[in-house]
Amino acid sequence: MPAKFGPAGNSESFSAKYKSTIQAPGYLEAMGLDHYEYQCGRGVKVSDKVASSLKAKAKEHGITLSLHAPYFISLSSLEPEKRDNSINYILQSCDAASRMGAERIVIHSGSCAKLSRQEALELAKDTISRARKQAVEQGFEHIVFCPETMGKVNQLGNLSEVLELCRLDESFIPCIDFGHLNAREFGWIKGKAEYEKLLDEVEDKIGSDRLKIFHSHFSKIMFTDPGGEKKHLTFEDNQGFGPDYEPLMEIVAKKNLAPTFVCESAGTQDIDALTMKKYYLSVRE
Repeated sequence: MPAKFGPAGNSESFSAKYKSTIQAPGYLEAMGLDHYEYQCGRGVKVSDKVASSLKAKAKEHGITLSLHAPYFISLSSLEPEKRDNSINYILQSCDAASRMGAERIVIHSGSCAKLSRQEALELAKDTISRARKQAVEQGFEHIVFCPETMGKVNQLGNLSEVLELCRLDESFIPCIDFGHLNAREFGWIKGKAEYEKLLDEVEDKIGSDRLKIFHSHFSKIMFTDPGGEKKHLTFEDNQGFGPDYEPLMEIVAKKNLAPTFVCESAGTQDIDALTMKKYYLSVRE
């Protein structure tokens, strides 16, 4: 099974031609892409009509779907009410994903605020465990939770923390955002050695089965020291900010992994996803 590639939401070139996201699957198939991540970052507002139409079009064009849950989810908030609200947002995301036929939801973990990283992690573990329990009770056991690695230094969500969350339930799959990991470590990813180290940690903590099918976000990201992530760039931006995709594609091809890569470039996410896919296919042969 090969890796899959697609954009996060609608690119500038798509939006210049089309008015409705329902047309995205046909557009992506024609480009040669395989996946689409529906964006609910600012809230889950997906009508039954849109969900059923997108589901039908995705099936028609052979496009798999995932859904990005709201950005304002904070699994680790000090306020119990905010953590309970986060569970509700996750359940709303499960419902929308289920109606549109999406298999995975991507979940932000939150910040450390005035807590130690370990205290924040313990709160996040409790919140996501309760969310999973309620999701199963509501009939959403088929929706895969993908906690995401985050790009700002003060956010919960380095790789080790995300893998700790994934160890809570065998159905959880990490969303490894390599741009975020590079930004929060100020350009740490230089090439194959760093990618190998990250993937080895995934296999060591949660096993080869989940490593094989991990979820991923990928883009070049501008960062500042000491804050971390500042803004998403495109592959054409040659400002010295990485990471480079080629070494990762080579490792994924060599190890015969089958992740889903969602490109989050700023406006060129479809073009850059295709660039990644073409390179991956060239080194896979």
